[in-house]
Amino acid sequence: MTMDQSAPDKNGRQRLMQSILDHGAKAFSPEAAGNVQGQAKARQEFDELLQGIKTPSLIAALNVLIRPGHSPPWLRTKLMEALALVPIRPDGVRITLEFVFSVHPSGTVGATEAAVPQKKGANITLEALTMASNLISSPHASVPSEAWYACISPQLLELLDGVQGPELVKAASYIIGFGILGRKASGAPGTPGWKYLAEPILHAIRPPLGRRDGTKSNEEIIHLSKDKVLVNHAHLASALRRLQSLTTSHPNPGLCKRLLYPLLLPLWALSSWPNPGQELNDQICAPALELLKIYLKLAGSSGNLFLLVHHLGYVGGLNFKTPEWVYKQTDNGELQIVEIAHRIGPRNGDLPQLSFIDMDHKIPKLLELVTAIFSDGDIATVFLELLERWLNSSKRTKTTTIMIKEEETQDQDPMAQFTELKILQAMMTRFPEKLATQPKHILSLVSQILGGQDDTANNEQEEGEEEVAAVALSLLNMIVTVPGFEKSKVDPEIITSIETSLEKLSSKKASDLSQTAQNLKLLLKYRDELDELTASPNATTTAPTARQIEDRKTYSLAISYITAPDSPPPVKFEGLNLLSNFITAQSPILDIPGVLVLLSSLMRDGEDYINLRVIKMFTLLASSRHHPKAVTRELLDHYIDAKETESVDSRLRFGEALLQVVDRLGETFTGDLAKEVGDALLNVAGRRGQRPKTEARQKRDERAKEMKQKKNQDHGPDMDMDEEEDELTPDEKAREEILAQIVLGWESRRGTEDVRIRASALSIFSSAIETNIAGLGATLLYTAVDLCVSILRMETEMEKGILRRSAVLLVLSFVRALDKARSERRSLGIGFGMAAQQDILTALGYVAQTDNDGLVRQHARDVIEGLENWNVTSLVGDASEEANRGLLGGIGTGTGLPRLAGLVVDPGRSMSAAHVKDGSAAGGNRPGSHPRIEEIE
Repeated sequence: MTMDQSAPDKNGRQRLMQSILDHGAKAFSPEAAGNVQGQAKARQEFDELLQGIKTPSLIAALNVLIRPGHSPPWLRTKLMEALALVPIRPDGVRITLEFVFSVHPSGTVGATEAAVPQKKGANITLEALTMASNLISSPHASVPSEAWYACISPQLLELLDGVQGPELVKAASYIIGFGILGRKASGAPGTPGWKYLAEPILHAIRPPLGRRDGTKSNEEIIHLSKDKVLVNHAHLASALRRLQSLTTSHPNPGLCKRLLYPLLLPLWALSSWPNPGQELNDQICAPALELLKIYLKLAGSSGNLFLLVHHLGYVGGLNFKTPEWVYKQTDNGELQIVEIAHRIGPRNGDLPQLSFIDMDHKIPKLLELVTAIFSDGDIATVFLELLERWLNSSKRTKTTTIMIKEEETQDQDPMAQFTELKILQAMMTRFPEKLATQPKHILSLVSQILGGQDDTANNEQEEGEEEVAAVALSLLNMIVTVPGFEKSKVDPEIITSIETSLEKLSSKKASDLSQTAQNLKLLLKYRDELDELTASPNATTTAPTARQIEDRKTYSLAISYITAPDSPPPVKFEGLNLLSNFITAQSPILDIPGVLVLLSSLMRDGEDYINLRVIKMFTLLASSRHHPKAVTRELLDHYIDAKETESVDSRLRFGEALLQVVDRLGETFTGDLAKEVGDALLNVAGRRGQRPKTEARQKRDERAKEMKQKKNQDHGPDMDMDEEEDELTPDEKAREEILAQIVLGWESRRGTEDVRIRASALSIFSSAIETNIAGLGATLLYTAVDLCVSILRMETEMEKGILRRSAVLLVLSFVRALDKARSERRSLGIGFGMAAQQDILTALGYVAQTDNDGLVRQHARDVIEGLENWNVTSLVGDASEEANRGLLGGIGTGTGLPRLAGLVVDPGRSMSAAHVKDGSAAGGNRPGSHPRIEEIE
């Protein structure tokens, strides 16, 4: 864009703002209040004017006009209301998001100036995202909630599709998850937020009764013998994609459970669809599998696994036996939801049935899911229940009884029984070690099976009993041969019963199981002796308890949730919760060095929600009895960053964690630990820090910047920047220039330490002083105060204002800590004589008058006042203590001033003397009398 082209645009913006002001004056001016009809017409014209302006131009113009001095106060309220209603315009949500991200102070730092430049996309911070969420998710008072969410929900759902970019996907999911569905007033079932944002997604995957697809059919004749499409392939894929974006963009385990709980079986049916093509797998099966894994990891239990096993062949519907709708694949490979309840005539032949081929496909899928998510205890529990169900069904099938009612046998589905048997066999083959985690239960079941053999059974019964006994012997062999099995820890009655049953089976020479029973009998008899022979003679290891085994499994599960590269945010957050529980319980299963490395890696690369959780876990570890030094040194290493591998933002996060840890330690922050932390902080805050790698990087950046400027000289000035500057007043331009200069000056120059890091080091030291001043010692305190005085005197540049603020506040913390110790009558062994005080007062007095930073001047005046008050209090002493000793006459509430050197300040005696002169009784206390101060030579 050339200069000639930018002038009309500037004039157009000015004319637009002037037009808004003119129409607003006619519509809302107090002077026109008398003309009711004319003002009503003017307000209609004002509303039409705003409706006709494009949203980007409108929001930019209103943002300028609502600033003080740009519009009359009586019009500014109306303009702010118009600005608040921007989100309900057809493109208002996206424009509002982009506008907030561009003007928010936390996101306006340039990519080269930011602590951690964004890898791609906008510089979106959590603060800006929270502000945008509040603007969009909160309905304006003039708009009903139903109408508000009806307007913004299509825009938010469209942003979840990712067409506008991944950054806006995260923003939309945050607004929906935390701003709307995360609130009870708008996110509970039945509320407008749930109705317009959750139900469109859920109903497209699991449609309720009577739902029809949004597309209209061109056919005038409805065929009652054909399938009626409820949800087509495109809508189903879109719903899965939106649900995946909503649940994986931000950590909200509670919302994930609420959204995915009713979709457990539909997600299983879609994720295990047999023989999907590549397109169907990418659009339907893979997203459904990821969502299913997320839910099972967050709410994994044996009950959910039972549900999947019992409905392995689920194909759709709310009624499992006679579904109202089913998932059905079309001839072109697409998947859609069709309604079959409206058909006339038989339907059973058209329902998708679980074939043997489909079973061979779904069972391995189920076992893969089980291996990745469920614990060994859950797997063993499901296995035992399935085994008991199969045994009971086998007994009912083989028992010869007279059938009284036909209905009793109709509940026994042969395909379901066969499916459970296939799953049992697959689990025994794939998970022998996992099933052996509950040997007592399995051995008890084996004892019941073998002990129930009937010696007088007929041939048909013997065949059934041999089949059941073969399964029992397989289970017994699996348990006995697992490493770590100890016969001595099993109930003797169960062992005796099993041995007796094995003796009976081995005596039946005609049975095929006799030899197997004989071998198991010998193995069970000499099992412990075999372990003793193979074990080392010096081995004294003891078997872990059940609690230790379960803790190890949970600990491994938590680590896998956190470290898995494809772990979505809700699952990673759940892993942190599990790990935090171990830290709170001070479990011996924790590998402290490994946990510290893991938390540090998360702090370095994690999002804001991860950082807050990790900082809390650092404080929990530090507050335990054995780990404060390890935690503090880990944080110090990353904060000092001697190898210069951390970014400024990362170091500041570690500094925040160190601050929280020091506060949590309290009185225990003392000794070598306090000295080590204090020395490190003062070294960072000092002026002599050198970072050669940072200096080399800065030189490379400067050369690249010079080359870029030289390359852009032929292209003329940046007209877009000129257009933005034209909208600012001269005062605003000057302020922006000063801020840019300050931010640029924060970075280290010629290899020195970054100003932000130095300021944070002084802030952490200030907190340490107020936490436990005695623990730091006199040497560190004197060094810190001297450093602060030198900073105030020598580093007076504008960009180092934050450093001088931290220096002044450190002195204030020092004075406060001294005053607190004096009031608590604690002896610190720290001298703070008049010479040192005068030196500080002189420096602070100069700063309070001449510093170019207003906050520094104000802080300096506060410190001067506090130091003077502390001096007076030190001279006077504790008034309450003197009163208790009878040295005060007391004024009013019983408090007063004691004697000062060279003065007699004794209100009681002064009033008594005055009363004697007046003829009053000595020692009287006449109302309205004033104390007298007498000078003593």
